[in-house]
Amino acid sequence: MGSPVFTGTSQAWAALGADPSLLDRVSYGGPSGGLPARLPVMELARATVAVCSLAAAELTSLRTGRPVPRVRVDDESVATAFLSDRLVRVDGQARPTFAPLSRFWRAADGWVRTHANYPHHRARLLAALGVPGDAGEEAVDAVAGAIAGRTALEVEETVYAAGGLAVAARSPAEWAKSEQGVLVAEQPLLTTARVDDAPNRVLGGAALPCAGLRVLDLTRVLAGPVATRTLALLGADVLRIDAPQLPESQESHNDTGMGKRSTTLDLGDTTGRRAFEELLDEAHVVVTGYRPGALDRFGLTPEALAGRRPGLVIAQLSAWGRYGPWHERRGFDSLVQAATGIAELEGSPDSPGALPAQALDHGTGYLLAAGVLRALTEQHRTGGTRLVRLALTQTAHWLVHGLALAPGEDDSFDAGRRLTETDSPMGRLRHALPPVSYEGGPVNWARPPGLWGTDAPVWGGAPDQAGRGRVQRGRTP
Repeated sequence: MGSPVFTGTSQAWAALGADPSLLDRVSYGGPSGGLPARLPVMELARATVAVCSLAAAELTSLRTGRPVPRVRVDDESVATAFLSDRLVRVDGQARPTFAPLSRFWRAADGWVRTHANYPHHRARLLAALGVPGDAGEEAVDAVAGAIAGRTALEVEETVYAAGGLAVAARSPAEWAKSEQGVLVAEQPLLTTARVDDAPNRVLGGAALPCAGLRVLDLTRVLAGPVATRTLALLGADVLRIDAPQLPESQESHNDTGMGKRSTTLDLGDTTGRRAFEELLDEAHVVVTGYRPGALDRFGLTPEALAGRRPGLVIAQLSAWGRYGPWHERRGFDSLVQAATGIAELEGSPDSPGALPAQALDHGTGYLLAAGVLRALTEQHRTGGTRLVRLALTQTAHWLVHGLALAPGEDDSFDAGRRLTETDSPMGRLRHALPPVSYEGGPVNWARPPGLWGTDAPVWGGAPDQAGRGRVQRGRTP
């Protein structure tokens, strides 16, 4: 009996503009009970990893001259990877996924979800609600009291106006009728575009699909780092760049920094900007995950990037989409779940709920990596600077309205079978193995994460002497 046909994979592969006949290269197996939910979370996870794996196999075929390798999607591996941020350990020690002020709160007329994992977001939340910034353990009670006396929408608007993060929990129907919800429903799962007529960037022979490619990673928790972590697995030289004034969690980087290097640069400073421009001169892919418009002042719009570095692949990720009244708002997976009605669907009459993993982040991350891989393939064939755009809300809409629960999921899932340990600068690191897999492909990252922000702002290495992985300019013969 052959593998089942999952419509989510075919939907996502079609959104990527890929050859549907390649879907025959994909098969499925393994225990699938690791992401139990009312919504088809396992189908989303399975589909996004499947298309990322198939896009990697397609690019591998292009670079080796061999047939497209077969892809095997293992549900246990997929579910474990979607839980990777919760399963990572250093010397046996876990970390909390959410800070005390990142949670649901009862408002006067419903529920509010806040996000305050970063110190600056916590400070803005407290300031917006009139709670002293030096409040310690009493902060939870003070925030609860401040929110309880206001409507959910009042809290949402007040906190966002102060630069913090809070959303009113909506029903699916309320989100669908909102201006932002209407616009999201009109969007495809993702968009791809050719920005200009730059000549082909012909990829030389290499065993790994991203060998010799240099990726500038300007992303933060969680979808963007998942995408670039995947590109690193596939052979790319990935350099993550953060602003030195924005704090980052080492614990989070322990999960998403696999295979990468990490540095800090102040793009508003002359020295930092010069270093960034030198990196951009040799980059092949730029991935951004900040809210739309946040990086425009640094000349990082697709048009400006294409003008300075024709032939780039540019991938842009946002929470709410690059359109509508919410397009400039900051956002995270948990907030998108609350705003779009997912929290209500997964909750109870007494309180909102949540997906079993930050599945919007992880799923969008694998879709983003797949979009980059497919853009590299198309760029090799026909040239052009390429642009890929995704939004967590578009993935959320697909989850709620575009996917179906798969029948017959079993409960023999065991995450321990898909975990491994390695030495790292932080200590003995336990982490999930990569779910992206194809015949002959890599089974683990080449290096563990390092200490966040401590690498030099330089590329890690040049192609080898035989030219394997070298990126050449010119036309396809």
